[in-house]
Order: sequence, then C-alpha cells, then structure tokens
Amino acid sequence: MISIIIVNYNKKDLLKHCLDSVRAQSFRDIEIIAVDNASTDGSAEMITAHYPEAKLIKNTVNLLFCEAQNQGIEMSKGDFVLCLNSDCALDKDYLAKAVNAAEINENIGMVSGKILRMDKKIIDSTGLFLGRNRKAVERGYNKEDKGQYEKPGYIFGVSGAAAFFRKKMLLDTKDEYGYFDKRFGMYYEDLDLCWRAKKKGWKAYYAPKAIVYHVRGGTAVNRSVVSRKGQFRCLENSLKKRYIINRYKCMIKNDTIASFLANLPFILWYDMKIWSYFVVFR
Repeated sequence: MISIIIVNYNKKDLLKHCLDSVRAQSFRDIEIIAVDNASTDGSAEMITAHYPEAKLIKNTVNLLFCEAQNQGIEMSKGDFVLCLNSDCALDKDYLAKAVNAAEINENIGMVSGKILRMDKKIIDSTGLFLGRNRKAVERGYNKEDKGQYEKPGYIFGVSGAAAFFRKKMLLDTKDEYGYFDKRFGMYYEDLDLCWRAKKKGWKAYYAPKAIVYHVRGGTAVNRSVVSRKGQFRCLENSLKKRYIINRYKCMIKNDTIASFLANLPFILWYDMKIWSYFVVFR
C-alpha cells in the first residue's frame, strides 16, 4: 500500500486539483492523509465534504511543512509514502511507475519522477542534487523538456514537492527531530532528509515515466506562477531568511570537515552572491 500525505495551508483550489489527480490513479491500493495547517479558506471543510476517503488531520495552528508531514508519516500504514505538495497534480500512472522503480532494488529508498510545470513543457525537477556550494540543485530546473532526461538511473535525492519514499527508509533515517527535521520548518528539509538517508546507505532513483505537474512556489507565494527568474525573489523576507539559514543548518548537520574544506571556495562564492543581494536589495 502507498500512503499519500498532502500538507495544505489555504490553497483550497490547488488542493482540489491535487486530490482529484490522486483519486484518478491507476494504482488503487492507497490511503490518503490530508494535513491541514489551520487553513481559513474552507480547505478542511472541502476535504470532509468531497473526499471522505481521506483521513484528515486538522491542526489548530500552522505547523509548517516539516512537522505537518511528520504527523502524516506517523499515521501512515503504507509500505511506501508519497509526500506530496498541494500544488502538485499526478499523472494517472505516477504511483504505478514509482512503485516499479522502487522495486528495482531493495536499497532504493527514494524515487523521483519527472516533475514538470503545469504547462507540461518546462521542467521543475528531474532529481535533487547536492551542489558544491551546498545549495540544493533541481536537475533540469526551468529548462524546456526536450526529452533530454528520459534515461532512468540513480540520483542524489528527491524534491520535496513530490517525494516518494520507502517507509523502511524513513524509519531508519528518522532522528530526534523527526523524519523531516522540524527545526527547518520549510526549505532544505528535503535535501537534509536525502543526505541523511544517503549516509545510511539508501539510494535514490529517477523514473522519468512517473510524471508530476507542479505550480512552482504555489504553496509559498501569493501568485499562481513564479517568474522564470526563480522562486527566491518572489518570497517574503521572512521566508528568504529561512531559506538562507536552513542551508547552513543542512551543512552543519550533514557535511564532513574534509568535504566542507574541499568545497569551501564554491561555498564562499555563493555566500558572497547571496549576501550581496541582501545588502543591495534588502
């Protein structure tokens, strides 16, 4: 069985689209767990009224992404867990293709599909990678999909927008702060989890036929489409701050001294760019 966990905060229209795509899956052995972070737009009421098959966790305050996902994972009963953003929609065969990929090797703990924007032309992610500057890198980000990422294979990790996990891996990787580190709140939590799993010997796999459609930034900014220039500039200052700090947290928690020193020039160059941006524009 696959447990599908969807965290939502005031995105009722996107959530409906997401739930409809889950309901239409060709793979039927699923459970749906919706975690609502104290929405005020009627999201929880919509779930209760129109999606009675979904188990609803209704929080009284916004716990942000990590802690809400951890709630859902704790409740889940599936052999696999799909942590899905409410601004995503699944192709009808996504779950079937993701399971097939996970079954290639019992050491595969994470599967990434091909994540496209809603226009079905622009790539959002074909796998998560660790940059030498210790920035999370979404392979293919903002490129036109011309079939250049059609080869399946091993990758570093999976994007948190649609992260397909083996439950056994999540249990093995969990630490004192949860499956997703609750201190992160949001941003870099996916890289942290994937990095921890890699250090324990788990592998990540890219399955290009497992397709997801994503509204980039749909859960974090007040616009339906993020500028091609990137999500970062569209964030509120408080979210920019979290984005910057969590990169440092991720390095401190996971990097080795030798690896950090080997990549220090790349890390410092990125730091110079990002802090110059704040000095000039903020």
